[in-house]
Amino acid sequence: MRAAGALILMLGVAGCASAPRPLACPVGQAPLRTAQLFFGAKAPATLDERALRRFVDQEVTPRFPDGVTVVDGGGQWKGSENRLIREASKVVLVVLPTTGDGGGAKVEAVRAAYRTKFKQEPVVVLPPPGCDAL
Repeated sequence: MRAAGALILMLGVAGCASAPRPLACPVGQAPLRTAQLFFGAKAPATLDERALRRFVDQEVTPRFPDGVTVVDGGGQWKGSENRLIREASKVVLVVLPTTGDGGGAKVEAVRAAYRTKFKQEPVVVLPPPGCDAL
């Protein structure tokens, strides 16, 4: 009885460890890849709605014309001074291209532009599930 229980447990765990299967989409659809960028909105540079809209129009939309969504967020992180920082943020979701480098260089260009323009230390990027970091 114990052996059967152990076998069932091992099979169950092995099933959890199996490689993910590619996403199966209905006929006429294809998997959609997105990346999420988390932009801090605190000093030293103030981020108001107009400044963010201008940044998205100038830096994000030209690189990701297939889709951009911006939502309000809030987060916390440890800065270079090793103290907890809480701040408002903007989460920018972009639809990644299916060709070329998959958008990695474009995401990095947006990240660098944001850090420079708004003098922000962190700009976190969450890549698509199951992919290497951009």
